[in-house]
Amino acid sequence: MLVNSPTSPIQPPALPAEATRGRMRRFAGACLSALRHFFGFITLVLGLAVVSVIPVLNLISLGYLLEASGRVARSGRLRDGFIGLKDFAVAGRIVLACWLWLLPIRLVHSFWEDAELIEAGSQSANNLRFFLAILIVLIVLHLLWALIRGGKNRHFLWPAPIQFIRWLGETHSMKPFLQSVKAKWNEAGVPALFWLGLRGFAGAAIWLVVPLLIMILAGSAKNAAIVGLGSLLGGILLGFAVLYVPFLQTHFAMSGNFRDFLSLKSARQLFSKAPFAFWIALFVTLLFALPLYLLKIELAPREVAWLPNVLFVLFIFPARLLLGWAVSRAEKRDAPRHWVTRWIARLGFIPVTAGYILVVWSTQYLSWHGTLSLLEQHAFLVPAPIFGL
Repeated sequence: MLVNSPTSPIQPPALPAEATRGRMRRFAGACLSALRHFFGFITLVLGLAVVSVIPVLNLISLGYLLEASGRVARSGRLRDGFIGLKDFAVAGRIVLACWLWLLPIRLVHSFWEDAELIEAGSQSANNLRFFLAILIVLIVLHLLWALIRGGKNRHFLWPAPIQFIRWLGETHSMKPFLQSVKAKWNEAGVPALFWLGLRGFAGAAIWLVVPLLIMILAGSAKNAAIVGLGSLLGGILLGFAVLYVPFLQTHFAMSGNFRDFLSLKSARQLFSKAPFAFWIALFVTLLFALPLYLLKIELAPREVAWLPNVLFVLFIFPARLLLGWAVSRAEKRDAPRHWVTRWIARLGFIPVTAGYILVVWSTQYLSWHGTLSLLEQHAFLVPAPIFGL
């Protein structure tokens, strides 16, 4: 009979090699999935930033943010607000591959321009121009061929020339390709996001247009008394709207009913069930909007107008998720919270909204656009510092 000695403890059985490899594969898969989601988020932010500087199309970015907050409001899970990260990762990978393949064209183009500056029409410049033309044709054909085959990494790395020659000898129709593009477009929900953004914009404008117009007219007046009274009246009305618009937008995004923008009673009932959550969501929304007004002091060049919008999206996106979280907490509760809790939250709204209104009012004297900058309410409308309507 074997007796275990205290000096020689029993060693745990070694894991089988297959189990160890299985754990390593799962760990590698988890890391790859996290990297893919991170890359998808980066592509999402850049995509919304680019779209948000294009008039009319910037409603798609607002629609995406509203849809994100609506999904969080319905489920209560913040992760549900990160919509389509897998598809964004695929799109980002394709864009990155195309950008890398276009680098040789840009490099040769710079060489040709230098040669033209040194001696216009020289033999060296003509040779570079001819080489540039050939390079453009080859790279564009390669990229189109890679996209036709599916746009995967291996398609961009290897052109498969024999398969390309065979493909050229076949008869092709553009109808299946156009149908697949249309199906992808509808699957991504772009028309639905645009429609959601348009209605969300209109609903917020109902509440914001009157106080903003009063502040704009007061700021343009010559009489100091009119300026003071108009600014005070517009600020009070804007503060009242700021208390309701974020939550009315989120409730509308959750239900899809435009009438929710006019239902102050439902907004008050939701607040009574989660007063602290509403205060936190409004505080973060307004706080994250304040630094963005600093970017409006000087007009950005049109070529890089989308770069400040990256910060706009990074600030506004988490605020929208928190608004959805607050509405979700209220929806899950049946009874209002204690009246003391509700009144503490109500009193807490006063300094938050007052500070925000003060900063918004002061932007008309600091922003490049003057009094028209008051219309750029990116915390509630489209996330753009320039086309902020």
